[in-house]
Amino acid sequence: MEDLWRLSAEQLAGLIRTKKVSAKEAALAALKRLDAVNPAINAVVDHRPDDVLSQAAEVDAAIARGDNVGPLAGVPVTIKANIDQAGYANTNGLKIQANLIARDNSPVVDNLRKAGAVMLGRTNCPAFCYRWFTTNLVHGNTKNPRDPSITPGGSSGGAGAAVAAGIGHIAHGTDIAGSIRYPAYVNGVHGLRTTTGRIAAFNAALPERTIGPQISAVSGPLARTIADLRISLAAMSAYDPRDPWWVPAPLEGPSMKKRAALCVNPDGLDPVAEVRAAVVDAGKRLERAGWTVEEVTSLPPLKEAAGHQTRLWLGDNYEAQLAAAEREGDPGALACLRGNRSKVFPFDADALSKTLTRRATLVREWSLFLEKYAVLVMPVSGELPFPDQLDTRDAASFTRVWHAQLTQIAIPFMGLPGLTVSTGLVGRVPVGVQVVAGRYREDLCLLAGEAIEAGGTPSSVVDPVTG
Repeated sequence: MEDLWRLSAEQLAGLIRTKKVSAKEAALAALKRLDAVNPAINAVVDHRPDDVLSQAAEVDAAIARGDNVGPLAGVPVTIKANIDQAGYANTNGLKIQANLIARDNSPVVDNLRKAGAVMLGRTNCPAFCYRWFTTNLVHGNTKNPRDPSITPGGSSGGAGAAVAAGIGHIAHGTDIAGSIRYPAYVNGVHGLRTTTGRIAAFNAALPERTIGPQISAVSGPLARTIADLRISLAAMSAYDPRDPWWVPAPLEGPSMKKRAALCVNPDGLDPVAEVRAAVVDAGKRLERAGWTVEEVTSLPPLKEAAGHQTRLWLGDNYEAQLAAAEREGDPGALACLRGNRSKVFPFDADALSKTLTRRATLVREWSLFLEKYAVLVMPVSGELPFPDQLDTRDAASFTRVWHAQLTQIAIPFMGLPGLTVSTGLVGRVPVGVQVVAGRYREDLCLLAGEAIEAGGTPSSVVDPVTG
């Protein structure tokens, strides 16, 4: 089987468990694909073939012993370069962390290994993971394999580009303001932002995070099929005692009626026509699959939530963040912090208290809304994928980008799960929709996502376009 890298994770794991294909064969195919296409897109910034083959050999040996090797038996997976993986630098896209070598794995890496996955390589991210574009001064620029003139997304831009180009079957990403959902959107794949507390997080190589990231930043998977998101979620979300926010919530919640709210223009987003059309089309796909779809024009606050999230993320400890960005000298990171200064600084103890107090109200309002509807379908972004590096062009472009990403920024403030479902192409540019459900109801996101996915053309591997 020459093109094992084209298979879904679910298909490949089944072949490996039944000994029709070895984990070594899958690893060699993944490494060959990486060598063939990564030079054009710079999605993977650190990989070690000997380590990959050693992991695969462990899987093959376990299968030979008759051990249960897990749902991701031998599946090559990429890891974002902002979490700990033993023996590798946790660069977070920074020169100043280029030699910060992790001694231990983060919980999500350990859980993927326990599920049988093989860690293929580390994927690129922008400096400090601040942006929806992926470039930095330590690893360079990542390109979108579908169109190099558009952003690969961020901050999990390397993850999105890798899985779209067939480098690995699942990509790990993180999301505090769209960093899984947007790379999935612009690369034409699917991506799941999980509920806060669903997947354990801890990086021993770094200081503890401030409260904003603790209650809103999450790990999650990107993949070419919804089914692969489902099995990778199960693997990633296993218990780990190192995260005090981890919650032992079941992966399947109580049954709900298949009722979806559809919002084409949430909270003044004013999306472009192609984005509106994608949301309407997703609603029709759900209706054909037996869902009741109700178009709504009013939602609990999103714009307010996005403002609070930006302040928690960038305003808390703003001066220290700015000083670090100035030491790094990264233009994109500096543009992000300086462009948001008037919105987030100063942010004192009183402002923090008021923000967290208001959060309780917004979480309650969204929880009540999502008791009425199993899911909400709305835009991922107000625009089709941006031209690459648009946010550093000028002040007007910066403002345009941040407005278009309203829904991505808002959802993490409530700790809600959100799923990007790729729905097709506009020319060669991807488009998709965002599916949101109540806390710990990733199962409802995935259920709706499967119906939307089934109603259109499946996402598939793309050979990088270079011009």
